[in-house]
Amino acid sequence: MLTDKAHSRARIEEVVTKISAQVLKAGTIVVVAGFRGTDCDGNITTLGRIGSDTSAVAVAAALKTDVCEIYTDVDGVYTTDPRIVPEARKIEKISYEEMLEMASLGAKILQIRSVEFAKKYNVVVHVRSSFDDSQGTLVMKEDQEMEAVLVSGVTFNKDEAKISIFGVPDQPGVASQIFSPLSQNNITVDMIIQNISHQGATDITFTVPKSDCKKALQIIEAVAKDINARGVSHNTNIAKVSIVGVGMRSHSGVATTMFDTLAREGINIEMISTSEIKVSCVISDKYTELAVRILHEAFGLDRERAEA
Repeated sequence: MLTDKAHSRARIEEVVTKISAQVLKAGTIVVVAGFRGTDCDGNITTLGRIGSDTSAVAVAAALKTDVCEIYTDVDGVYTTDPRIVPEARKIEKISYEEMLEMASLGAKILQIRSVEFAKKYNVVVHVRSSFDDSQGTLVMKEDQEMEAVLVSGVTFNKDEAKISIFGVPDQPGVASQIFSPLSQNNITVDMIIQNISHQGATDITFTVPKSDCKKALQIIEAVAKDINARGVSHNTNIAKVSIVGVGMRSHSGVATTMFDTLAREGINIEMISTSEIKVSCVISDKYTELAVRILHEAFGLDRERAEA
């Protein structure tokens, strides 16, 4: 497996399968080491967390297999974490887009890059248990049956922190001054909110991985001085709760249902982010489990898809 030179987070550039294909045709089982590869100089590289998933999908794509089976400690993808909601239901099949959103929003079943690979090369991925032979979840191309379901799952992520910078001069180029140093230090920014300008200044709030919060704060405090912002604050006691479903594209009122459900339990929404198939809300982390439970119930995720 040939990769670039980004050690510990290398990206696959080519999978050489000539020998493997010949051996497979001869009826021999081939064992391929996952998680690692080599760069153009022959140095060993690693693909990052859960890199073995990406290795498996890459090999399956190169060999043009019918399906790539990923054996893990769970027996499939669930509508939410069964440890929080015992009524959570195993999903029979889920689209690449939904799985990408769920993986990026906190579901740790598959590595995001493995799903990206599967989508790009149209590889059907079967997520199933290492401990029994039960049918798992198929990650595959979207079909009409999937579109009929309003929401497929509820995810949450407690590993983010919120940073706010106040009194930012409302002028061209300032956003770049704020976020470029974060990018240069490999800090990923997720949600971003900018308030309406008032008297030539505005406030900007964004989220970063909690592990990068300290470093990000140091950078932003330095930037705030350079641009004459009024101040910086942060909050690590937050959680992002999200609903995901391809059915949102063709149905209205999904976000309203989510907001109403949270409001009825007195859960304040601090930030909102949306895409075609997901709605995410940042809330206080003490309400995470409650929010997951009530949203799972509000969208009927404990029922079979045929009943949804």
